[in-house]
Amino acid sequence: MKKLIFTSTLLLATTGVVVAQSPAADTSGVIKVYNNYDFVPGDKVLFEDNFMSDQDGEFPAHWKLNQGQGVMNVINGVNALVLNQGGWASVSPRFKNTDNLPDAYTIEFDYFVPKNNCYGPVIRLTGGGNYVDLKVASDCYVTDTRLGNIYPGDVSPAGWRNKWHHVAIAIKKTQVKMYVDQYRVTVDPDSRVVVPSTLAFATIPDKDQPLIFTNVRIAQGGGANIIGKKFTDAKLITHGINFDYDKATLKPESMGTLNMIQKIMTGDPEVKFEVGGHTDGDGDAAYNLKLSQQRADAVRSQLIAKGIDGARLTAKGYGKTKPIADNTTDEGKANNRRVEFVKK
Repeated sequence: MKKLIFTSTLLLATTGVVVAQSPAADTSGVIKVYNNYDFVPGDKVLFEDNFMSDQDGEFPAHWKLNQGQGVMNVINGVNALVLNQGGWASVSPRFKNTDNLPDAYTIEFDYFVPKNNCYGPVIRLTGGGNYVDLKVASDCYVTDTRLGNIYPGDVSPAGWRNKWHHVAIAIKKTQVKMYVDQYRVTVDPDSRVVVPSTLAFATIPDKDQPLIFTNVRIAQGGGANIIGKKFTDAKLITHGINFDYDKATLKPESMGTLNMIQKIMTGDPEVKFEVGGHTDGDGDAAYNLKLSQQRADAVRSQLIAKGIDGARLTAKGYGKTKPIADNTTDEGKANNRRVEFVKK
């Protein structure tokens, strides 16, 4: 098998195996630093898993174990998949209704690497007899071996120790963009990425230096260039505005989509939107309606804070009353959890 390597590197130092901070813990303090974040995920969710439905100590139901050892753990209240044994540990999401990923898709996840582990998360894309590794390397690397990129921001051990980090990858045919936290760390216009028949999360772990990750989302599309154009569609359906579990607190990575909406509204002063919050079909209808309203209000408030006139925005929660996909499947539920911007 021919090996093609694309490596995006992150300097990261950690000590111990106890996670000191959940992916949602510092939302209020860091959301402002995402003001220039431009990652927009795909608009159709193909796979999503936060491991909330899996039992601690068991292998998660929506994944395949390819090699090594992996187990679901609850770590400081965060449900995560831990790869902790094997010279090469590899797991793959169980996709439904798709054999190959499309030409354009996005991958997101949160991860934590304890200790000074040279082998961070590896996304291995395999297809056509080749494979490509998209690697977020940790403490043993300081530059991208192909592009020479130095990871921006605070790369001191204290800056990364015992923290979760958000990774976002946008792939469009041969182009790859990789983001770590609020930074776009790599743009490779010709990475030779194949349309993969399999996608795996992998690393070289041991019991003291496991790979811990959660909040995985893979979506079709992403990176559509509608900035600077008049918005003519009746509505825009987004899946990139995310909240803390069971709350109306925006996650920082939501700023990519919110920045896009801000630019649309700044470029077209006539456009007005209703911000619509929607949930999946699980749970109590009245509770979902209230939560969706709170989330729609949070989105409206954030756009106003970014300089949009509040008179141009209304907010309405619809709960689970307007599904766009089948609420009996995980993928359908993921697509129903959304924020819509409906032109008024």
